[in-house]
Amino acid sequence: MSPSRRYVLDARTATNHFPGIGRYVTSLASAMLPQLQDELLVLLQESRSPSLFEGPFDRHKVEVVTVDATPFGAQQQFRIPPILHKLADQGPVVYHSPYYLMPYQPGVPTVVTVHDLIPMLLPNTVSARARLLFRFTMRMALAAAQKVVCVSQATAADLQQWFDIDAGKVTVIHHAPDPRFCPQSLEQTEMARQRLGIPGRYLLYVGINKPHKNLVELVEAFALAGDRALTLVIAGAWDDRYPEVKEAIGRLNLEESVLLAGRVSEDLLPGLMAGATGFVFPSLYEGFGLPVVEAMACGTPVACSRVSSLPEVGGDAVLYFDPTDRRQIATAILRLGNDEDLRRRLRQKGLVRAATMNWSHAAQQTLELYRSISPIR
Repeated sequence: MSPSRRYVLDARTATNHFPGIGRYVTSLASAMLPQLQDELLVLLQESRSPSLFEGPFDRHKVEVVTVDATPFGAQQQFRIPPILHKLADQGPVVYHSPYYLMPYQPGVPTVVTVHDLIPMLLPNTVSARARLLFRFTMRMALAAAQKVVCVSQATAADLQQWFDIDAGKVTVIHHAPDPRFCPQSLEQTEMARQRLGIPGRYLLYVGINKPHKNLVELVEAFALAGDRALTLVIAGAWDDRYPEVKEAIGRLNLEESVLLAGRVSEDLLPGLMAGATGFVFPSLYEGFGLPVVEAMACGTPVACSRVSSLPEVGGDAVLYFDPTDRRQIATAILRLGNDEDLRRRLRQKGLVRAATMNWSHAAQQTLELYRSISPIR
């Protein structure tokens, strides 16, 4: 029996090059599968890039289509629309791009997810050329889409301010932690600590080292706090274009106190998060801030910036600071390190807060959005 509808999720970003968006795509797709009715999920993958998806898939629910076109190349503009048109010949199709670099004349009903507006809101962190390109391609993506998913109310407000988009076109669907992010056993936390060579108690940051992540300020605040009983662990993908963090560590003689762990394997990451004395997230801007929710889901006390989407995500379960005030960050570091009662309260509140966000609900909202879109005639 032919499916009543096909939902084409563009999974070309489900690669290690896109750690955040890749996690969004894989988590969303996995949560949608049990909720499909007489519908088919089509995963559009790039033929030359290893995908984060692990098969095999239920062929009654999933079809994988490969294309020789990256999100960064012009080839996608003429290679993807024929694929979508061929699928549309078999019945109604909705195409969902999780990234603004996409085919801009898909020819079928389209949804685009907007994660953040960093080039517009933090212009000093990108080149003038990158800002111009972002503005142009984002406008093209918004014009191509019948519906727009924003990952937070803060991002939705920013989008409407900068691009004057109709609020009725926008739906807010929060990210959520993967189920593996949960309180861990002592064995799991110790395995992560030993594998990564962490000597004892530690504070943790997880994310890339791009300028908007504000890691130089974090390192300087850690030096100012002066608590050498703690190690600061900075984990996540590393971009060699931004050496300032390493330079700050050397300048402040913190080589023995700050560990640059790099990208941590998925099997170790929950244990690394759960074993931390506290999680610190000093970003200048976040479209959502998924590591904050993942840390809370692991039962780890969190201190983070009071900016953009982070108060929306953390609610009353987080210790907030001004990310531009080094002394406030240092104070938060000291409180996380030394106040056991505070850690207990944040741990309890964080677990409750994280439980309100789950991929099953996000998938339900996304499928409802797909189903609400009428076919193009």
